Amino acid sequence: MHKNKADKWRDCLHNYAESVGNLLVEAFHYLALFAIGGMTVWAGTLTAIEIFLKGKASIDDILLLFIYLELGAMVGIYFKTNHMPVRFLIYVAITALTRLMISDISHHNEPNMGVVYISGAILLLAIAVLVVRFASSRYPSIEKANTSRRVTDETHEGLEP
Repeated sequence: MHKNKADKWRDCLHNYAESVGNLLVEAFHYLALFAIGGMTVWAGTLTAIEIFLKGKASIDDILLLFIYLELGAMVGIYFKTNHMPVRFLIYVAITALTRLMISDISHHNEPNMGVVYISGAILLLAIAVLVVRFASSRYPSIEKANTSRRVTDETHEGLEP
């Protein structure tokens, strides 16, 4: 079955539009990653400067720097692999909840039910990390041509280190 000129022209135009669309999506992807990475570095740097000017670092400050570190690692991994490691989002949530709990206890000096609720949330998130790690090592999302390679901590999400 032969295509007429109109069908060939439509296919050519469709391929061109798809190429331009993919280019624009890719450009937005990289611009957004650079913006998020830059803002993370900027916020982390400002926080570090504030800590140095204060002359002392509290546990809240250190945990906030860890949150920035985890966000930066997420951006870096996403930039290199185009895969968002869900585990890192859970780590950020655990760190944020830990920071909240420590801040609450240090300011109020008496544990209350809020501490129990936050501890329960941290426990649920830790279980979620276990589930994600087990599922991704047991059922990797990317199949390799060479399947003899063992899944390790670095490749637990089906990605090469």
